[in-house]
Amino acid sequence: MAESKIFANGFSFKRNANAPDFIVGKQSIKVDEAVAFLQANQKNGWVNLEVKQAKGGNYYLELDTWEPKGEATATHNPTTPDGGLPF
Repeated sequence: MAESKIFANGFSFKRNANAPDFIVGKQSIKVDEAVAFLQANQKNGWVNLEVKQAKGGNYYLELDTWEPKGEATATHNPTTPDGGLPF
């Protein structure tokens, strides 16, 4: 079952077709809504957002809820037989 989208409340991203090429877009932030959204969705002090484009062409920000399945653990020690590094 697909997860439901969590839109980033208080954030608005817009492109301007007449802007110079080096301007990607404009980010507007409604402080009260954005702060509440950030506080509610932070993990370890961070909130990850994805800029997406709707079918109608408008842009929006969505909470990135992806998390790795597990932490990678080192199972191989790349040392030489005498205990030194292999390079």
